Amino acid sequence: MDTDAVKSTLSNLAFGNVIAAAARNYQKELLDQEKAQASSSVNEEVDLDELMDDPELEKLHADRIAALKKEAEKREAWKKKGHGEYREITEGDFLGEVTGSEKVICHFYHNEFYRCKIMDKHLKSLSSKHVDTKFLKLDAENSPFFVAKLAVKTLPCVILFRHGVAVDRFVGFQDMGGKDDFSTRTLEALLLKKGIIDKKKDEDDEGGYQESTRRSVRSSVVADSDSD
Repeated sequence: MDTDAVKSTLSNLAFGNVIAAAARNYQKELLDQEKAQASSSVNEEVDLDELMDDPELEKLHADRIAALKKEAEKREAWKKKGHGEYREITEGDFLGEVTGSEKVICHFYHNEFYRCKIMDKHLKSLSSKHVDTKFLKLDAENSPFFVAKLAVKTLPCVILFRHGVAVDRFVGFQDMGGKDDFSTRTLEALLLKKGIIDKKKDEDDEGGYQESTRRSVRSSVVADSDSD
């Protein structure tokens, strides 16, 4: 027998055994990985099941549902009182409207005053966002009694009420920089500072009301207007 041929055959067999062993090891690694992934998936499912049965998590969920329900009930009660929109009232409605809610914003206006129309635009925009506060407007020309009682002398005049008591006011646009083109966000920031509205978590950019043309405003029959 050829000695070299025998050595070659044995060498080939040994190499083949090595390859076969390597293949088996690789296959074993793949199986181990699959088992590990399956085990991990089972553990995750078990963990989630445990969380679903966690009394603390159930309490948090119940508290959240209760809070949402309470908030919805409050919003419904506010809307029944006229919140959520910017409404015009008469002098006869004034006392009932102002005393009927905790926080009320009332704009004393004149129908022909340009700056009153600007204020209307911003207050209307804010009324649907801050439902916890009531937004009203009252024609000063047709409300001589409350104009005198509240010493309204310059228009536009926005008076802030808490529990039926006038706690603050701003007259004209001085607090908004004295310009006609102030943004709704500027007015909102002023009302937040005065505490008559609350900050919302989902605040959107109101953009603001811009007007390029300007008109002079006649003097008010109640007193001077805040025109330039």
